[in-house]
Amino acid sequence: MGVDLDGFLWARRRRIPFVVSLKGIIADELKNERGWVRVLLGLQAGWERRNTERADLVLVTSAYSAEVARWEYGVAADRLAIVPEPIELATWDAQFSQARRRLEKRRDAGPVVLSVGRMFPRKHFADLLWAAVRLHARIPGVQIRIVGRGPEWEALNRLRAELGLGETVALLGDVSRERLAEEYVGADVFCLPSVQEGFGIVFLEAMAAGLPVVACRAAAVPEVVQDGVTGLLAPPRDPAALAATLEALLRDPERGRELGAEGRRRVNSYTPERVAERFLNAVRWTVKRAAPPTRGD
Repeated sequence: MGVDLDGFLWARRRRIPFVVSLKGIIADELKNERGWVRVLLGLQAGWERRNTERADLVLVTSAYSAEVARWEYGVAADRLAIVPEPIELATWDAQFSQARRRLEKRRDAGPVVLSVGRMFPRKHFADLLWAAVRLHARIPGVQIRIVGRGPEWEALNRLRAELGLGETVALLGDVSRERLAEEYVGADVFCLPSVQEGFGIVFLEAMAAGLPVVACRAAAVPEVVQDGVTGLLAPPRDPAALAATLEALLRDPERGRELGAEGRRRVNSYTPERVAERFLNAVRWTVKRAAPPTRGD
């Protein structure tokens, strides 16, 4: 993010390729924001565009982000490579194991839906609160636990009070890594109704914990959460459909376990070692392409 002028100049002086890695496309993220966040992201998007214009290679985390980079920044397809985000699976496994030893979930507790993310408008946490109203009426005792803070924190707290969800929805704010591991292993379903994700690392974290995922069919989400395979996808911006999808999964624990197990299996494709190999292959290709032709070529 921003203008890496030093890196660009350093690379040019040494006549080596300049590689830019984008976690998300800021020009895409700002479309769902407002106020000072939108203004700040607009400035950052301009800097990000300058970076991509100078780059010999632009790394993005999904096919969706590759398309957006072509559209928003004019990055040619031959300068793009997809390298997904990695997850430190061994570290998470150790923390999940410790969390399970610490956490003794009561057998008579109601089902738990966990959500994790920064509270920006594009995450659409309000949709989850509206869905919680329907879920509470249909499944008494259901708990919605949301980890994270952000610009929408105060608005979501007000909405929670207005909807009378004080005993159903817990807004936990930012928590420690150890506490987050406890939240994952204590949940039955993970849900994030975001409408804009360049990838979505929290989906991998949930899958690593063996949780089935409920999300929206939007942006890069279907590339990470495979509908009917590792989770269920609902239409975006539709709290009623989101509630129905969550209810279907909460009423069918066996299917939830099957989706969670498949998610856990597939998350192995995103270990640092496998992602690093994709990164190195992309960089090697760029270096080879940038190399001057040898005599006789």
